[in-house]
Amino acid sequence: MRALAGAERSDLAKVLAGGRKGIEKECLRVDTRGLLSTREHPRGLGSALTNQYITTDFSEALLEFVTPAYTHTWEALRTLCDIHQFTYRNLDDELLWPASMPCRIPADDEIPLARYGTSNVGKMKTVYRRGLGYRYGRHMQTIAGIHFNYSLPVGFWEFYRDLLGDARSEEDFRSDQYMGLVRNFRRYGWILLYLFGASPALCKSFMGTRQLDMPTLNNSSWYEPFGTSLRMSDLGYSSQSQSRIKICFNSVSDYIRDLSAAISTPEPAYEKIGVKVDGVYRQLNANQLQIENEYYSPVRPKRVANSGERPTMALRRGGVEYVEIRSLDINVFDPCGINQNAMRFIEAFLVYCVLEDSPPLDSQQFEETKQNQALTAKRGREPGLQLSNNGVPVLLQEWAGDILQRVAEVADLLDHADGGEAHAQALSEMRSLLAEPELTPSARVLQELRTSKTSFFDFAMAAAESHRQYFRSITPLPQERLQQLEEEASRSLAAQAEIEATDSVSFDEYLQQYFAAD
Repeated sequence: MRALAGAERSDLAKVLAGGRKGIEKECLRVDTRGLLSTREHPRGLGSALTNQYITTDFSEALLEFVTPAYTHTWEALRTLCDIHQFTYRNLDDELLWPASMPCRIPADDEIPLARYGTSNVGKMKTVYRRGLGYRYGRHMQTIAGIHFNYSLPVGFWEFYRDLLGDARSEEDFRSDQYMGLVRNFRRYGWILLYLFGASPALCKSFMGTRQLDMPTLNNSSWYEPFGTSLRMSDLGYSSQSQSRIKICFNSVSDYIRDLSAAISTPEPAYEKIGVKVDGVYRQLNANQLQIENEYYSPVRPKRVANSGERPTMALRRGGVEYVEIRSLDINVFDPCGINQNAMRFIEAFLVYCVLEDSPPLDSQQFEETKQNQALTAKRGREPGLQLSNNGVPVLLQEWAGDILQRVAEVADLLDHADGGEAHAQALSEMRSLLAEPELTPSARVLQELRTSKTSFFDFAMAAAESHRQYFRSITPLPQERLQQLEEEASRSLAAQAEIEATDSVSFDEYLQQYFAAD
């Protein structure tokens, strides 16, 4: 990181105060037997299309909880807790699955797609998901995770631009620095898999009749002895189907160019699926990507899009506004799936990724980052495991220790701004996880499975029941918050009905206009 004089450090600390944090958490609805729910999205939760707090992801059974962006981690966590409590008020006897890897998943064609009503925008969301099912398999889309959204304070950018003596516009400077963050996250983000990975095992039912070359923990569970996040391995989101798509993160213009090309480049394998067959859309198109969001990356540069605006159009309009971190497992030991120490560390880590030099990544270096992630996901706690740093083998433990040391400098800046020691305390916990791998969430999951001599399913099911009891036993939602969530559910249903009533073109025309927009 750039060496800063004392006065510069003090001023930097001031402008780092107030970075905005938001959480998106996915979780499956399951019935009392732990089977994937076949019920419709509960009406008491409002419209999955328009509710700003509660929506669905791939499946009708895959809920997604969304908090606003807050300046304090406790605000985001409190809202996430409130959403859980409100959801349980509307689930009857159903449970929220507490782990990233699902269990007792039915055959692909029995996994219900998310439904968003009869409007063109609602139909498009469902068709997109149908396309994902054809391309990658529906069972793969039932894996759940947590996304962490972060933006640095507005005042930071002017200060940092002046500090570096950069003459570009603030928009160009901000986008360039965010892309630097993205590249450094690709370089160093494997450390989050080590620290927060919580999916070292999976239920055999997830693979159907397929057999894996993986150790068997018991009759119904596979596991990796030193695994951290099978969700982020080639079993999960790290899709081999997208390995030929080359997206450059060296500038926002490169990123927009390559994503746009993938959305408009035909893919022979997807052409065989067909787009509209017997009057029914199987996918939005037969290109490498149907839309931008199909491209999986553990980190995305983003800007809030206007209604009907594609993500690349939003970036072209105003540059990068925030980043979305997508590599976090649900922590089965936390009822909300994440805790404040994790959030505080991630914030410090992301600021470090901005302040640390971030040269462009060539194709070989980019592949190296993918390989480091894959190794950490499947073998991250293995003694003596080596990763590759610009072609040089390095022990994961040593490299992680160096990263934590540098992130500690940022934690001190953030604590100086907040007037406490919260970020330093979070760093202390991360150092403990590095010194004692058995304390990591992934190791704790395996220890629980071994000591209880139980299956992954039984372990997760017990946690689901425990979490439900937790949300029912804590202080009830304040009347004001309960009313706010109920009013949002009601408003969202009315908003969906209004959208459906105002469509003026056919779905075919809607898609044509959507993809023609530039």
